[in-house]
Amino acid sequence: MLARKVGAGPAGKLGLGEEDEAALVGRVAAGEAQAFRALVDRHLPTVLAIARRMLRDDAEAEDVAQETLLRLWRNAARLELGEGGVRPWLRRVAANLCIDRVRARRNTSLGDALPEEVEPPSQMTRLVERELGKRVDAALKALPERQRLALTLFHYEGMSQIEVGEMMGISDEAVESLLARARRALKAGLREEWQGLLPQAD
Repeated sequence: MLARKVGAGPAGKLGLGEEDEAALVGRVAAGEAQAFRALVDRHLPTVLAIARRMLRDDAEAEDVAQETLLRLWRNAARLELGEGGVRPWLRRVAANLCIDRVRARRNTSLGDALPEEVEPPSQMTRLVERELGKRVDAALKALPERQRLALTLFHYEGMSQIEVGEMMGISDEAVESLLARARRALKAGLREEWQGLLPQAD
């Protein structure tokens, strides 16, 4: 796996808490492996988390994380970083790779369902905060793949519905419909926990 292949040097040597990401990326563009290891140490956990949530498969998630970070190595010279550093770029690359894998598995139709009223995203945050663990994981895994992708990007990665739609190649209305159906499925699969977290829900 990438963490083993690249290695994990001591953070102190590179001043991980201090060194500007643009400087690190510039050193990677110059072919400096130590700077690349620093960025791997900093961002691999986040990239893996995104891939695991979207794919629900550890082996595939590790493959996506490896490819994402190797793309950073290959494209460092062309990157233009904003205030968020390299993380937004890595997040987008990882999410696109995951979507490509999902599409390769099967082509899922969205159907003609009309969008439903969107519930506050704080509901998913509260589910995560309560650490429902295996039951939540199983409920997420049981969702149709496009619903799980939309939910992951919107709730876990904090993207807007427009951004999710652009990444998945669908309309804002279709994203809204996916999110509504995913929440309804989670509510049904986690009825007792959901009622406890959302006492005002119908």
